[in-house]
Amino acid sequence: MALLGDRAGTREPSAPATGGTPPRAPSRLPGLAMAALGVAVASGVHLLVPAVPMLTAAVVLGILAAHLPGLRGLVRGPGRRGLTLAGKRLMRLGIVLLGLKLGLRDVLGLGWATVAMVAVVVTATFFGTVWLGRRLGLRGDQPLLIATGYSICGASAIGAVSEVRDGYEGDEEDTATSVALVTLCGTLAIAVLPLLQGPLGLDATQFGRWVGAGVHDVGQVVATAQTAGPDALGQAVLVKLMRVMLLAPLVAAVVVAGRRRRAAAKAAAARAATQAAEGAGGAEGGAPGAEGAVGAEGAAGAGAEGKRPPLVPLFVLGFLAMVAVRTTGLLPTAVLDGAGQVQEILLAAALFGLGSAVHLPSLARTGGRVATLGLASWVVIAGVSYGGVLLTT
Repeated sequence: MALLGDRAGTREPSAPATGGTPPRAPSRLPGLAMAALGVAVASGVHLLVPAVPMLTAAVVLGILAAHLPGLRGLVRGPGRRGLTLAGKRLMRLGIVLLGLKLGLRDVLGLGWATVAMVAVVVTATFFGTVWLGRRLGLRGDQPLLIATGYSICGASAIGAVSEVRDGYEGDEEDTATSVALVTLCGTLAIAVLPLLQGPLGLDATQFGRWVGAGVHDVGQVVATAQTAGPDALGQAVLVKLMRVMLLAPLVAAVVVAGRRRRAAAKAAAARAATQAAEGAGGAEGGAPGAEGAVGAEGAAGAGAEGKRPPLVPLFVLGFLAMVAVRTTGLLPTAVLDGAGQVQEILLAAALFGLGSAVHLPSLARTGGRVATLGLASWVVIAGVSYGGVLLTT
């Protein structure tokens, strides 16, 4: 009787069918409040040390919050839901507003040779990083996400691609680890690349284009290029925004590749089920069982197909719409400046949320391989972009 009473007691809380109120989902407010505080602190760090971009500070603060004894429990417990929301939803909004920084006239003003150079840099970096990541045996989506961050626009691009993964295996930790690696390398670029301008024989224009083609995040590009003066800074931002423009086609390509991968997996499962059915054809009831297996596979596939992301996600369409709005020239400077500030705040909150998902002990287990991939990809993008700049200026 006591055993039955214990069992009944364990069932009672999880039985809403008896008329009890279902348990409430955890609130998002604690996590969103932590993200807002992280943005405020990151802004303060940037004001005190202008060489440290606000977005870089936000990622680092998120990682610290996930490991400090006093905050670790809040990050992994009550704050997790809100921090995850910040890392996803606010990232999308920030990417949409990022489009207001890009005007087609400015990009085309650089010339088709520079446009071609940027396309080659992005393509070589993306496919080279994915290939090397697979050879190194990195798990899940890490090679794809790291390649995206290095080739396009750092953490923003990683956030965009992580939203549309289809047919790949990964989790929030893959995204957070990729953001941490790309942020680290981009931060190192702020200190390293200005030291190479003289030895490489680059004038201000060439240095700016090299930085724009080879550094990951927009804030890191600004921090690096401004050391060579306003001309270098202007060239760097334009080339960088040209890379940002390739975000939309890259996201669409990832969606298409994911669908093909899923279709191939479904076809392989269907073939295996058919072969099993043929092998068991002589057994009584074998055929119906096999038909049931095939039917179940088809139903699962149909259900999965219904959940697949659209070819061009809504936030990418928003990004393209903002590019079109900026190109019209109708928005006054004050509106663009205000949108830029909002965009930076949204991305800082998102990156704080992603940083809080980094688990350093897990990262340490693959740290050597991840670091090798990051260093190799950095060498690739720096080398290819350097050659491209020399050929086009």
